[in-house]
Amino acid sequence: MQKMEVKHAKYQQLIDACKALEPLPTAVAHPCDQNSLEGAVEAAQLGLIAPILVGPKARIEAVAADHRIEIAGYPIVDAPYSEASAAAAVQIVREGKAEALMKGSLHTDELMSAVVKRDTGLRTARRLSHCFVMDVPEYEQPLIITDAAINIAPTLEEKADILQNAIDLGHALQLPQVRVAILSAMETVNPTVPSTIEAAALCKMVDRRQITGALVDGPLALDNAIDLEAARIKQIDSPVAGRANVLLVPDLEAGNMLAKSLSFLAGADAAGIVVGARVPIILTSRADSVMTRLASCGVAVLVARARREHAKAIG
Repeated sequence: MQKMEVKHAKYQQLIDACKALEPLPTAVAHPCDQNSLEGAVEAAQLGLIAPILVGPKARIEAVAADHRIEIAGYPIVDAPYSEASAAAAVQIVREGKAEALMKGSLHTDELMSAVVKRDTGLRTARRLSHCFVMDVPEYEQPLIITDAAINIAPTLEEKADILQNAIDLGHALQLPQVRVAILSAMETVNPTVPSTIEAAALCKMVDRRQITGALVDGPLALDNAIDLEAARIKQIDSPVAGRANVLLVPDLEAGNMLAKSLSFLAGADAAGIVVGARVPIILTSRADSVMTRLASCGVAVLVARARREHAKAIG
């Protein structure tokens, strides 16, 4: 099989897992350019989402007409400008009319500003965090990287939430076993490198069941987190080393560079989602491929299903 044929195999499996599920009612905030409107419609045509288009009605209809995008079957909630679109989309979720939120052509900051408002947003007790679900051609499993988009320099307390969010996402994606590597520049605890101290503390929090649901190890350098031979050479005895499917990075800069390195140097695709809010938030980029946009929607569908099942289990 040629490499191009297997490039999207992991994403295709993810999308296939959603086929038996009902389309996810999704508030799409300000889909006012071709990419964002087309992405929402394509996801709807695949049965992943049931979009509610939120933004300036005349502008959405003009974009649809200009690019021959069929939107006749989808409701439009009129909102005059981007900030109003974000607020209206969040309100639709709060009213229970949508189970996911999707970014359109507005800035991420505009959308997230509406999400995090204390009285009218979608916050929970958990810290919000972003996860890239990477489809790396040369890696045998999906790879979750967090946090590369929201938390700039998270504290230890914030990293505990970021870690639990990523573990929960791994379970929503039905990974057979969630294995988290807490990354640093080295695999030993070094008092002069704060990320190694925090990695060790997070591992102890796992031991004390303050964080649950995964095998977690750290600090680990990137090579011995994902390469079994590198872990063997370094004599690291760990069920995570060389086999990680979740990478918790020290800070946003490291995560952003890691994700983009995989995308531009290793041909990976990066589906993006925000977790820790009341509903999954689909974050897409103008540079995303069609498959990446669809995969982001698929991730949201599986997260929403996991949330419903959890709510049902606790009564």
